[in-house]
Amino acid sequence: MALTMEKMTAMLIGHAMADAIGVPVEFSKRAHLKKNPVTGILEYGTYHQPAGTWSDDTSLSIAAMESISRLGKIDYADIMKNFVEWYEHDKFTANDVIFDVGNTTAQAIENFMLGITPLECGPTNESTSGNGSLMRIFPVAAYLYLKRGNNFDADAMQTVHNFSRITHGSYSCQMSCGVYSLIAAEIFDGQDLKKAILSGINKAKNFYGNLREFEEAAQRLARIFDANFANLPEEEISSRGYVIASLESALWCLLNTDNYKDLVLKAVNLGGDTDTIGAIAGGLAGAFYGLEEIPAEWLSALKKKSYLEKIAADFYKVGERND
Repeated sequence: MALTMEKMTAMLIGHAMADAIGVPVEFSKRAHLKKNPVTGILEYGTYHQPAGTWSDDTSLSIAAMESISRLGKIDYADIMKNFVEWYEHDKFTANDVIFDVGNTTAQAIENFMLGITPLECGPTNESTSGNGSLMRIFPVAAYLYLKRGNNFDADAMQTVHNFSRITHGSYSCQMSCGVYSLIAAEIFDGQDLKKAILSGINKAKNFYGNLREFEEAAQRLARIFDANFANLPEEEISSRGYVIASLESALWCLLNTDNYKDLVLKAVNLGGDTDTIGAIAGGLAGAFYGLEEIPAEWLSALKKKSYLEKIAADFYKVGERND
């Protein structure tokens, strides 16, 4: 099997849908959500946005997708120009306004506006290891798969790392994006979801095990590499914005559910960075379960759904181009 246009569309819609489910309750405490769980589409809440509104997680993903679709390749400077259009002119947004900008992402975009080369824009300190590149990494995983299949060698992984570095340069961010991308490729191949996750994690363990520069990041990701990771109790899963915590949360939810709806609700009801953890998990779930598994009442409320479908269709065509 391979990455079809239907799967690509489901990945973007699945990402945006989960993002939108999480937006109204971002920063909510888990204890509060235990008593008042999210069960479907909500409106207003944290950012006072209408129901079905997705955030920067989706905006920056489609900003990257638009650039890749238009050029037929990854051009980091052009992607950053699209990020500037989002940051300064509200482009690529659900309601023509931005309402959630991560500090590290904002710093990186402002660095680019000052003339810093794209691959040097993202801060590299571990203290800046938020989830802002992980939340928009799926387009590069999909692009690489469309161009080369499930052959993520050192050159492909460097592209993944570079795609992180334009906003988030720490090794923890780069490696988290690498783990996600290797898992995504296994899902594109048509593997069972849980097997795809475990296979991708195993490939990541083998790849990063020989790279000294990633040694500390690998230690921070050690729980994901543990065979008992899926069996961790919920209270040991942190749903904050730290990139490794967000990756852990998303993968843990995927491993402990068996359908799109339950996956998204489980991710969002962890509390904390609800929209981003939902989006990270929701994109992978969308690619695996397909559009038909996303509740119709959710899809009917999703902002700019036809626009997202066009972005996905245009992006998919890049795999057919040879320029």
